[in-house]
Amino acid sequence: MSEPPSVIDDLRDESEELDALVDGLAAERWATPTPAPRWTVAHQIAHLAWTDHSALLAVEDPAAFAGLVEKAVAAPDAFVDEGAEAGAARDPAELLAAWRDGRARLDKALRDAAGSRARFPWYGPPMSAASMATGRLMETWAHGQDVADALGVTRTPTGRLRHIARIGVRARPFAFGAHGLPAPDEEFRVELVLPDGAPWTYGTEDAAQRVTGPALDFCLLVTQRAHRDDLAVRATGPDADRWLDIAQAFAGPPGPGRAPRGGAPA
Repeated sequence: MSEPPSVIDDLRDESEELDALVDGLAAERWATPTPAPRWTVAHQIAHLAWTDHSALLAVEDPAAFAGLVEKAVAAPDAFVDEGAEAGAARDPAELLAAWRDGRARLDKALRDAAGSRARFPWYGPPMSAASMATGRLMETWAHGQDVADALGVTRTPTGRLRHIARIGVRARPFAFGAHGLPAPDEEFRVELVLPDGAPWTYGTEDAAQRVTGPALDFCLLVTQRAHRDDLAVRATGPDADRWLDIAQAFAGPPGPGRAPRGGAPA
């Protein structure tokens, strides 16, 4: 993984890119539906603000964060939706200001912790400062994709996708477990192409189970922002093939994913 300050910088840049997309947006456009059922642009930003607050609490007050975990375990679906609903009900300018403030506070907290070996509680396994920043970047990118899709904007992919690809690969055992399936013992090889043409690889070169394709498409797949049939990600081997059907980079139960639009890339 990149050195902590680097991924924290990338989280900042990813957030600023999404911020620029909604800054100055007319109030009525905050109510634009996104691909996530029942969620508008406002819900997406509210969710990010809410999750940033949770991350800040995990870093600064683990005992208080434990209370959030108890609520999440009791009602996982309602817990997330309620946070988004509460934020989305705010005036867009207030919501945007709150998101910016929370981002700034979390940025400082992560930088302060980056040089330590501290690990912080989360809804999944405990995280280092670098891992926390990587997770926040993944969510910011994924929910930013929902906003971009809702507004009809095509984003330019960046090298920051490497962080999301790494989470997606490392979450492979979790994805199998979330579907009640045993994680394969066999090694996997993942070979992706970053937006600048550079290779990104993971796993042993001679692995029989292989996944190849553009990093953008792989990241869309593991964040469940596009259906496998619409992406140029390819699998070799039965376990790799099954993985692409169930891959997820996020904690929690499997999501419904997106319906295919048709016309899989050649």
